[in-house]
Amino acid sequence: MAEHLDDKELLSEFKDPTTKERGYTRIIKKYQEKLYWHIRRMVVEHEDANDVLQNMFIKVWKGLENFREDSQLYTWLYRIATNESLSFLEQRKKRSSISISDEDNGLANKVRASEHFDANKLEWKLQIAIQQLPEKQRAVFNLRYYDEMPYDEMSRVLETSQGALKASYHHAVKKIEDFILNR
Repeated sequence: MAEHLDDKELLSEFKDPTTKERGYTRIIKKYQEKLYWHIRRMVVEHEDANDVLQNMFIKVWKGLENFREDSQLYTWLYRIATNESLSFLEQRKKRSSISISDEDNGLANKVRASEHFDANKLEWKLQIAIQQLPEKQRAVFNLRYYDEMPYDEMSRVLETSQGALKASYHHAVKKIEDFILNR
């Protein structure tokens, strides 16, 4: 049912004290799967993605009351999900006190550790290549490649100019191509 309600209806349901919880639940149901996969592509492991998603929805609950509707709801949600993912990765790096390249290799190793991993399959090479990208470049690539998000929306999610995003995506694609062709 939530999928049939547009964001304006969901937001007005949330802002009404008598239907607030139902509105919030419907927003979660509408966006949870997309946001989970967006986060999962950033942090790799299911448990980490669930933790980040939970933290993200706590922030949504606390902040939705003040959502000004300057942007679309899904843009706002993606911004929170992206920021929470980047914060999670940054905190993990600080806790483990390892270099960035070691952390990126760790994410790639987590991909390799999957029981379904087959190094000869292109989709696995792609996943490992994506994990080699710097975090922000990985976010840009994932939003564009997997979520097919237009640059103008991405610009609002990542709070970066469209030109910078296009350049970042181009560099990410080149790095991924190089990785796949030379490994």
